[in-house]
Amino acid sequence: MSTSSSQETQRIGVFGGAFDPPHNAHVALAQAALEQFGLDTLYVIPTGQAWHKARVLSAPEHRLAMTRLAFAGMPRVRVDERELRRAGPSFTIDTLQALQVENPRSQLYLLLGADQFAAFRQWHRWQEILAVAIICIADRAQSTLAKTQFDAYSGYNHRFFTVKLPLMPVSATRIRQLMASGVATADEVAGLVPEPVARYISAHQLYRSSLFPPH
Repeated sequence: MSTSSSQETQRIGVFGGAFDPPHNAHVALAQAALEQFGLDTLYVIPTGQAWHKARVLSAPEHRLAMTRLAFAGMPRVRVDERELRRAGPSFTIDTLQALQVENPRSQLYLLLGADQFAAFRQWHRWQEILAVAIICIADRAQSTLAKTQFDAYSGYNHRFFTVKLPLMPVSATRIRQLMASGVATADEVAGLVPEPVARYISAHQLYRSSLFPPH
């Protein structure tokens, strides 16, 4: 699908996350959303000070570098570091509103994993997020995404769409556990993350400290 002309409404995707580390399912979701929604640009935004994360995230410079490596070469993808520069807790609504101001002739599409969607009503000013952005939820094969989850958003059903993805048994938590436990080398993890990310993890010896216990 060709991108919109400058005189038409631009379709701008927003994909936020800790990306600690970014993995193959993240890349697959970005590619699927670009294709399914005909996005002109997809902003990939590493989380800053995440209010909802109980654990300590890896250093911002590492997560930013890995995110850039993971999405390098993907047309229409822009890695954006605004949340890493933001002081205090980082909220999605602030980022969406800033992007809307920067791109006034645009429709925003917010990408969420199924686990993020399950907790969406706990997000800061979630009703305002629905007013600003269309929500695109990763729906993997054999997903637990159920119609009942959408029933909680009566009146907003038209703001939700799913992004079809194949079943990919990979998560950032599992990768951190493998590395922390010493069970897997970075070479073995390379099957779960883009190759440049695996090399970065190995070079910087990430996920081997007590901050990431195997259990």
